[in-house]
Amino acid sequence: MSSPASRWMSKSAVNGVLLLATLYMLFPLVWLVTAATKDTGDLLAGNAFSFEGFNLGANLSALASYGDGLYFRWYVNSLLYAGGGAVLSSLISVAAGYAFDKYHFRGKEKLFGVVLLGVLVPTTALALPMYLLASEVGIVNTYWAVLVPVLVHPFGVYLSRVFSAGYVPDEALEAARIDGAGELRTFWSIGLRMLMPGFVTVFLFQFTAIWNNFFLPLVMLSDQKLFPLSLGLYAWNSNSHAEPEFYPLVVTGSLLAVIPLIVAFVSLQRHWKAGLTAGSVK
Repeated sequence: MSSPASRWMSKSAVNGVLLLATLYMLFPLVWLVTAATKDTGDLLAGNAFSFEGFNLGANLSALASYGDGLYFRWYVNSLLYAGGGAVLSSLISVAAGYAFDKYHFRGKEKLFGVVLLGVLVPTTALALPMYLLASEVGIVNTYWAVLVPVLVHPFGVYLSRVFSAGYVPDEALEAARIDGAGELRTFWSIGLRMLMPGFVTVFLFQFTAIWNNFFLPLVMLSDQKLFPLSLGLYAWNSNSHAEPEFYPLVVTGSLLAVIPLIVAFVSLQRHWKAGLTAGSVK
């Protein structure tokens, strides 16, 4: 048996490693918060952590006024792409996972294997083929060029099937059918409600992925008014080398861009935790 001293040393070592990991992950966010309060001179001088000067109000004012509020146009675009796209994508994924789990049809497992194969393909490899397809359809440089591709989420379908197997008992569906409910009514009234933790989990994964999506909008869009935040801030950052006044705009804009992700995770945390423990307790 280990002595109390050795157990204390092991516990202290583990806690120390966890503390260092936490500080390492929080350091960029702390830098972002402090840097957003500095002007161009302080940022170029490397004084982001200094306590001198507080220019956050002026930075926000410049951010709102530049390009007739172009930044907040990008903000609304990102909310549309990530919010609308994640809701629709999660609904499609949950419905597909439910169907794969509860229904029996010819070639089901082979079709599900194709879905799993889609998980292995990186999205960047599909950007060019999707651009060519969008060009054929005529939706390049429109909102649809970014919204339609994100509706397909193979990992969400796989995850939803796992949730359906653990959360939705066949007996509840049979009882609904005996009461005269059709398949759509059964899914909408019973299956989807039981799968809500899974829906929220898939939503959070997809919302984060779409919010941070960069390469697909870069390929599909050329009109700045359609840009999401990721692409718009990249364009500003590219200009900052020639025009340093873009530095505070990029930093302050990046700070505001983190807020929806924090709000989403905090507000949906209860459902998200329930989703992560799916199948652990029967």
